[in-house]
Order: sequence, then structure tokens, then C-alpha cells
Amino acid sequence: MTSVGLSIIQFGDWKHTIAVVIVFFLGQMLEGNVLTPKLVGEKVGLHPVWVMFALLAGASLFGFLGVLIAVPTAAIIGVLVRFGIQKYKESALYLGTVKPNKNA
Repeated sequence: MTSVGLSIIQFGDWKHTIAVVIVFFLGQMLEGNVLTPKLVGEKVGLHPVWVMFALLAGASLFGFLGVLIAVPTAAIIGVLVRFGIQKYKESALYLGTVKPNKNA
């Protein structure tokens, strides 16, 4: 919080220091909860909610290492799920061309 120290030295009053703290925390919240998930999610093809969920789940399960591997793991899972859905939609089961089994 170098900004707080600099505001105390520069302005010398608490009004400006409190304003700096508020701006700092609002910027951190905006960056952490909106900008990063949106930007990272667009790069890996995930919705921001899934990025946040992956980060929270990774942190809960594996701590700091989980945070590091959460987004790549979620991206891999997303690719596999999209591939599976695509193959299912191309299958005879989805298209309704499966012949019923008369022996059953």
C-alpha cells in the first residue's frame, strides 16, 4: 500500500488518504472480479463464471498450486466437453436414425 504512504506524505490529511484507499480497493475488486475473468476467459474460450469457479475450486482443493493449474485444467475440460457435445449431435442417437432392436 505504497499509495497510502504517498498520499499521507503528499496531502497530509486523512480525507485524501481515505479516498486513495477507496479507489485502490474498488480498482482491485473490479480487476479481480470482472476484468481478469473476462479477459482470461476470452483467451481460453471459457465464460467468466467458469473461470472464477475454476479458480475458487482449484484454490479450495490444492491451494496455490490449484490456482496455477485451474484455468488450464478448466480449458482442457471445456474442449473435451465441447468435442463430446459435437460428436453426440452428429450421432445417430441424436439425429433419431437409430433402428429399434427387435430382440429386446
